[in-house]
Amino acid sequence: EVCFNVAGMRFPIVMSIANRALGAPLSIWNDQQDSISLRDSGWLQFYAEDNQEATDLHYIAFRVAEDNAVLLPAFVCFDGFILSHTYEPVEMLKQADVDKYLPAFAPKERLDAADPISFGMFSTPDYYLEFRYEIDKALKDAKSVIEKAGKEFAQQFGRDYSAMVEGYHLADAETVLVAMGSICGTTKDAIDEMRAEGKKVGLLKIRVFRPFPAQDLTKALSGAKRIAVLDKNISLGSKGALALEIKDALYGSGIPVYDYIIGLGGRDVRKKDIKEVVALAEKGTGDLFYGLKKEVL
Repeated sequence: EVCFNVAGMRFPIVMSIANRALGAPLSIWNDQQDSISLRDSGWLQFYAEDNQEATDLHYIAFRVAEDNAVLLPAFVCFDGFILSHTYEPVEMLKQADVDKYLPAFAPKERLDAADPISFGMFSTPDYYLEFRYEIDKALKDAKSVIEKAGKEFAQQFGRDYSAMVEGYHLADAETVLVAMGSICGTTKDAIDEMRAEGKKVGLLKIRVFRPFPAQDLTKALSGAKRIAVLDKNISLGSKGALALEIKDALYGSGIPVYDYIIGLGGRDVRKKDIKEVVALAEKGTGDLFYGLKKEVL
C-alpha cells in the first residue's frame, strides 16, 4: 500500500528497479513480475533495453515526475542480473549539463512549520473517486510531457527517448514481436537473422508501460498480420499483462494477438526461442507458457 500512498500523495519519487522474480519459491533472477504487479498503483513505468538507456531514463523520469502537470512517482525498470550485473560502456553526463536539463525541484507543497498542512488525509466516499480521477488524468497527461522531455534530452545529449514505443523493421513486417526490457536486444538479433532468410518479422519495443501508449501502439501495429507478445510476467489467473493491454488497444482490428509467457525466474531467452515463437505465431498457436517442462509438473 505504500506505493499507492506515494502516488496518491503526489510525491514525484523516482525509484530504480532491477527487475527480479517474486517468491515463493524464492528467486533472485530476472523477470518483470515485481513492477508489473504495481501497474495500477499510479506510478509511471519506464523499461530500459540496455544500461545506457537505463541511465538516461532516470534523468527523463525526474523531469517528467516533477512536472506540475504530472507530479507522480516513476519506476525506471532494468532487468536484474541481465543488466544490473553486466559490465557495459555507459556515457555519464556532466553535472553542469544535467542541471541545465533538469532544474532544481521546486515543490508546490512542503513541510513548513510556518505554513502547516496535512499530508495523506482521510477521505470520505464523497471525495475519494475525485482523487483517483486526478491521478488517472495526470498519468494520461504525462504522455505529452514524456515526449517533450525526450525531445529536449535528444537535443542536448543526442539520444532520443521521446517515443513511448519504438519500432524495428516494422515497415513491411507481417509478424510483429512486442516486448519490454533487455529481451528486445536479443529479439533484434533474431530478427536480423530471420530477415536474412527472407522472413518479414519486426519488433515493437515498449519503453513506457504506464501511462500505456495505446494510440501509438495501435498506429505502429496497424499493418501487422499477427502479433506475438513476449511477456516476462504473468497476471495469474489471466494472461501476461502486456498482452492484455495490447488486446484491449487492438480490439476490433481483426489482428490476432498471441501471448507467450517467457523467461520467468531468469530462464534464458535465446535467439532460437524467439524464432520458435515466431513459428508458433505463424501457425496460430499462442497463449501459452513457452518452454514449460511438463515432466516436472
